[in-house]
Amino acid sequence: MSGRILVVGDVMTDVIVVPEGPIVKGSDRRATVRSHPGGSGANQAVWLGAMAADVVFAARVGQADLAMYAGYFRGLNVVPVLAGDAELPSGVLVTIVDGDGERSFLTDRGANLNLGVADLPASLLDDVSMVMVSGYSFFAPGPRAAVRALLAQAQARGIALAVDPASVGLLAETGAAEFLAWTGGADWLFANADEAELLTGLTDYRQQIVALGAHYRNVVVKRGGLGAALGGQAGVRHQLPAPAVTVVDSTGAGDAFAAGFLAALLDGQDEAAAMAAGIAAGARAVQTIGGQPR
Repeated sequence: MSGRILVVGDVMTDVIVVPEGPIVKGSDRRATVRSHPGGSGANQAVWLGAMAADVVFAARVGQADLAMYAGYFRGLNVVPVLAGDAELPSGVLVTIVDGDGERSFLTDRGANLNLGVADLPASLLDDVSMVMVSGYSFFAPGPRAAVRALLAQAQARGIALAVDPASVGLLAETGAAEFLAWTGGADWLFANADEAELLTGLTDYRQQIVALGAHYRNVVVKRGGLGAALGGQAGVRHQLPAPAVTVVDSTGAGDAFAAGFLAALLDGQDEAAAMAAGIAAGARAVQTIGGQPR
């Protein structure tokens, strides 16, 4: 497989808070607070651009930020197709990172909530070999309708589809059955361990892959420090461990993994090599603060 990849998803400003110790309710705690460009779809697009993939990114941002974001993505080897929203500002995500590198989120999706059919014209699919959609786009009615319409057109044209659930919290609110109904039939699912458990009700990654294989042609379960496994309804085909690294911030690690995997796959590499590339990208991501490569 080779060619262009279209990424559809959120653009956010990530405000990352790393406290020096446990948060003290009602009092102060010293912390490092930094702002970084983020958003699951944006992260995937930028990681793909860093890997020299041919990538187009479609999203919606606040009108005041349109020119800034367009220039930002172009500078990172990403072709931006951005709509400006006059009503809502660009999204903001506050991430609180604990001492183990685990994250908690406070999310204002802003303009992302107004992504509509007009923002995703069929012309976006021209010369595209794969469409990658962040799960956040399925968790609100307007973006969901727009994305599902685009995916139907992509399927009719024989374009491969990949989906990442992106948020176990929003997935739990929505329900596994609904998400599977909206996304089933995609060629690739990239789920972390918690998402895979929620979607299947199973705790063993091998059983999760088989169960999810009934809905998706190929399933990748991202297992964090344990690596990743890939397979389908017939069982696990490949699994690889992750290297031992110091985790500073796991924000965007799953996005980096998906980008590394798909960049390698689109470059003609086999599944095992693609999984190794995904794991390497995820390991790189967790060693720095922020969800995009630096």
